[in-house]
Amino acid sequence: MSSRKASAVLELLPSYRAAIHNSVGTALFRNLYFRIGRTIVDVLDDGDLSCAVFVSSILYLFGLIPERHTTVKSTVEDMKKAGWYVTKRPRSGAVIEWGYRQLPNGGQGKHRHLGFYVDASSAVSNDSIKRTISKHHLTFGTKPNGTPRREIIAYYWNDKLNKRRLNHSASTVIEKLPKAS
Repeated sequence: MSSRKASAVLELLPSYRAAIHNSVGTALFRNLYFRIGRTIVDVLDDGDLSCAVFVSSILYLFGLIPERHTTVKSTVEDMKKAGWYVTKRPRSGAVIEWGYRQLPNGGQGKHRHLGFYVDASSAVSNDSIKRTISKHHLTFGTKPNGTPRREIIAYYWNDKLNKRRLNHSASTVIEKLPKAS
């Protein structure tokens, strides 16, 4: 056995997908406090408005956007500046933007929604009722007439997810590797 240093390369896509899948059930993104004037306010309303913080935090963690956000609009704007683009062929890990929720009275909700594409039938996003991150039907199910409960506006992809990246933030050293034969 010899001791030698090897460069460590982050496997970006599998690590990113694992972070998305492993976030299911967490309440980590439920609260975020800002001081507005003299009042401290939970701008996520105890998890009701956490989708943008969840998505932007995962993207930020992997260096796919430069900062975290509290709104869908600012998250999508930042994503586009960072090389995210609309795709018609989503892959696991694509960001989904849903339209406004349809209310039981036929009206429209106040907010768009963000999450992650898992596969042709499921997604991961903030659940404003459970107030945690949940895996759910891609369009939150269907209405009795067969139409989606929530319209998908766009799928976004970033080509950085197709590549490995050197992990510059860690000085990983692999020691005592067996000698090459």
